[in-house]
Amino acid sequence: MNHLVAPSLLAADFGKLNDEIDMINRSEADWLHLDMMDGVFVPNLSFGFPVLEAVSKRVQKPMDAHLMMVHPEMYLERLAGLGIYHVTVHYETCPHLHRTVQQIKELGMKAGVTLNPHNPVHLLEEILPEVDMVLIMSVNPGYGGQHFIPQTYEKIRKLRSIIEKAGLQTLIEVDGGVDLENKNDLLKAGVDVLVTGVTVFHSPNPLETIRKLKT
Repeated sequence: MNHLVAPSLLAADFGKLNDEIDMINRSEADWLHLDMMDGVFVPNLSFGFPVLEAVSKRVQKPMDAHLMMVHPEMYLERLAGLGIYHVTVHYETCPHLHRTVQQIKELGMKAGVTLNPHNPVHLLEEILPEVDMVLIMSVNPGYGGQHFIPQTYEKIRKLRSIIEKAGLQTLIEVDGGVDLENKNDLLKAGVDVLVTGVTVFHSPNPLETIRKLKT
């Protein structure tokens, strides 16, 4: 399959949110990535359900929700009610990860698991057949605009090897420091979905930047 591009709303100008969403609708972006932070699991707050509800009414792209929060299972039904396409939860936040993944899928959404930079990929070997996607964090979660961690390339290659040896169709998504300079190396390593915030929303021409990320 061709790779996907998912601009991260966290980097948008919330003072003109409707304009930013309209730009995404006109663009070649495949998904809209939504970083939901609780200020507990990560040292930052992003946006909650009032903003998410407004976004869901306007956006025409599938919504990809990245839950950086403790007890993510508390919010799954509300996310499904807003038409979220894909939900990823962090490995550390789910003591009963298999149950949480099943809850996501039973609600009609695609399920993913996120690995932080310090998490080795072998942690997911037992759950991998159950998930639709693995999100690899290439920065420490909580803030946009951080520098890409180079060790991520080898981590992606290891995960791609595990997926292929198991005969799975699991997607690999990468988030953090993704830009036009490293996107080709990420794709060669085995990435399916590029998440990028600052590169798109702080660009003088976001539509052209998204087009270049897609090529």
